[in-house]
Amino acid sequence: MRMNSTGEVLTVYLQGEIDHHSAKNMREEIDSAVDFNMPSLLILDFGEVTFMDSSGIGLVMGRFKNLQKNGAKLNLSNLSGNIYKIMKLAGIDRLATIDKGAE
Repeated sequence: MRMNSTGEVLTVYLQGEIDHHSAKNMREEIDSAVDFNMPSLLILDFGEVTFMDSSGIGLVMGRFKNLQKNGAKLNLSNLSGNIYKIMKLAGIDRLATIDKGAE
């Protein structure tokens, strides 16, 4: 996982598998970066995610709730077709802007 902060935007480039084991560390690192940078927009870039189970949905929902405290917004970008479908079925599109990636 890589992060880039520019102005009021924090971009997190997620990598590899998002499952029960990896999601905990991701949550902690993202929350620390959000607390430090206080962005008005958090972008979670799924371009390098190879697998995601329901822990990925929990990861997104938890970050959304944390961002709400400060009025910040959430954007999901570069989702594969499968991850895009999962997010839509879970109703994440009502919480965040979702930019589907290339197939």
